[in-house]
Amino acid sequence: MTRLQINGEVRNADVPADMPLLWVLRDVLGLTGTKFGCGIGQCGACTVHLGGKPARSCLLPVGLIGEREVTTIEGVGATLAGAKVQKAWLGVEVIQCGYCQSGQIMSAAALLAGTPNPDDSDIDAAMAGNLCRCGTYLRIRDAIKRAAASR
Repeated sequence: MTRLQINGEVRNADVPADMPLLWVLRDVLGLTGTKFGCGIGQCGACTVHLGGKPARSCLLPVGLIGEREVTTIEGVGATLAGAKVQKAWLGVEVIQCGYCQSGQIMSAAALLAGTPNPDDSDIDAAMAGNLCRCGTYLRIRDAIKRAAASR
């Protein structure tokens, strides 16, 4: 039995230690907001926070998590940075198809939690691993700047 701290709640999952966190979240625990994209950690759709840092859940064996807190898109709105990002995302109307957006939001929230006033190069570096097939990159940048400027 694997014991996990997810979104401030202790969850237990009877899974093998080498099962990727993504599948534990989606298939075992029913937290389907984290998306499967590429399966090789290149697209960012599966991004969660592990101990406050962005992590690709498709590559992360659940047995390596230990006591670190996992935050998913379902729980990021409870954080100051996550709430600001989600509000800005809606205000700018970032979402087009929406598939990549949970990973985009998770990366943006991690950026703002560590760098409250990011410049363009900070945003580019933090968001570089998140791909958007719809090309909403300019709206994403605008939303991050709006979130950073909000009180």
